[in-house]
Amino acid sequence: QVQLVESGGGLVQAGGPLRLSCAASGRTFGSYAMGWFRQAPGKEREFVAAIRNGGSTYYADSLKGRFTISRDNAKNTVYLQMNSLKPEDTAVYSCAARRDSGFYTVPRNYDYWGQGTQVTVSS
Repeated sequence: QVQLVESGGGLVQAGGPLRLSCAASGRTFGSYAMGWFRQAPGKEREFVAAIRNGGSTYYADSLKGRFTISRDNAKNTVYLQMNSLKPEDTAVYSCAARRDSGFYTVPRNYDYWGQGTQVTVSS
């Protein structure tokens, strides 16, 4: 069982940066594939980025170049660095985990989810 807790959300002006963190419980974090998703009001959950247990990364095409996913296995934490934020990035951002080594872009492929953190980008 893995518990995930996101932090770092908040209100930011358009063009600004924000870094989200997702802290995981347990001693086997390094064996988990991790992902970030977001959900805006009235929209479906959307894939943002994924990182394999070895550190290789994969991004939604529309977010490449602005968002960076990383992980620190010693701290049981995965990060999402978001730069040049736009009002359309406003959403609840959630991290997810799966005990596997692949890339997963579909929510149903993940076994564990955090509660989410709100990101609001003002224009």
